[in-house]
Amino acid sequence: MEGTTPAEPPTPPGGPSSGAAAAYAVPALDDLQQRAHVVRIPMRVRFRGVEVREAMLFEGPGGWCEWGPFPEYRPAEAATWLRAALEAGWGEWPAPIHPWVPVNAIVPAVEPAVAYALVEASGCWAAKVKVGEPGQSLRDDVERVAEVREALGPAGRIRVDANGAWSVDQAVEALGALMPYGLEYVEQPCRTLEELAELRLRAPVPIAVDEPVRRGGGDPLATALLSAADIVIVKVAPLGGFAAARRLAEGCGKPVVVSSALETSVGMAAGLAFAASLPELPYACGLGTVGLLASDLAAEPLLPIGGWLPSDRGRVAPDPMRLLELAAPPDREAWWRSRLADAYAIMSGP
Repeated sequence: MEGTTPAEPPTPPGGPSSGAAAAYAVPALDDLQQRAHVVRIPMRVRFRGVEVREAMLFEGPGGWCEWGPFPEYRPAEAATWLRAALEAGWGEWPAPIHPWVPVNAIVPAVEPAVAYALVEASGCWAAKVKVGEPGQSLRDDVERVAEVREALGPAGRIRVDANGAWSVDQAVEALGALMPYGLEYVEQPCRTLEELAELRLRAPVPIAVDEPVRRGGGDPLATALLSAADIVIVKVAPLGGFAAARRLAEGCGKPVVVSSALETSVGMAAGLAFAASLPELPYACGLGTVGLLASDLAAEPLLPIGGWLPSDRGRVAPDPMRLLELAAPPDREAWWRSRLADAYAIMSGP
C-alpha cells in the first residue's frame, strides 16, 4: 500500500537541502591500507545467516566510510562495494530533500513473542519480517507475522522477506496464508527472475526484487528484471555508490525502497543520505538494522525515533574507544587487508 505514512515525523532538523554526489580522486592502495581499521561485531540474533558482522573502515578526506562485503562474496563483487566506500569517503554526498526518512523495524526469523517485543520496542509503524527460514515451517512464519500485526495494530504496515526461499507454488501457498494479516508487499519470494515474473501474475500482493538487482551480475535496468518487479530494493553499497544507486532509482520506473546491507552507523549514514535525497519515499526504508548489532561504532547509533531517522546527522564518525574495543583479531585483519588488495586490483583494472 502506497501513500501517506500513518505517522508524522518529529519536528524537522536543520541542514542543507540540495546537492548531488560528485567525482573524486581514487586513493592509492597503500594509502587505503594505512587508513584501514577492521572491526568485528556480534549480532544480537542471527540474521540472514550472519552471527558476526565484519567490516573495514577508512577515514577519507571527506569523513569516515565503511567497506563491508559479506565474506562469501568474490573479489569482483567486493570491488563494487569498494567503489561505494571510496565515493562515500572521498567524494561528495547528496544533500537531503527530506528532513526525516521513514524506516521499518526488522524482525529476524525469531519466536513470535520475540517478534512482538522487537516491534514494540522499535516504535516503528512498519516492519519487515523474515520468512522462509531453513528449518522452519509456514506455520512458524504465520505465527510470527500474526504477532507483528498484533504489535503494530491495524494501521501498521508489514512486508515479508523470503530471501528467495520459495518456489512459485510455495510462494502462492505462503502468501495465501499470510495475506489475512495485511501485507504491504513481499520481498524476494523466489530466487530467479523467471520465477518472480511467473509469481507476479499469481501473487495477491506486490513483489519487491532485491538480490537480482544487486547480485545479478548484469544490467539492473534490464527488461527481464523489471518485468519481475513491482518494487525495486536499492542498496547503495552493493550497487557501487550514490551515482549507481541514483541511476537505478531514476531509471527503473518503479517505486524504490532504500535498504541497508547490515552496516554499522558509519556505513548506514550513506544509505540514509541517499534515501533523504530522493524526490519520493512511498515506502518506509529498510535502514533500521543497526539495532541488530550487539554494539555499534558510533557513540550515538543511527536508531529510529518513532519509525524515522533524521537526515541531518550527515557522515558518522566512529567513537575512538569503540573502534579499539571492536577491532578484529590479527588473523581477520590480515584476511581483510588481503581482500582489499584483490578488490582494489579489480576496481582499478582495465
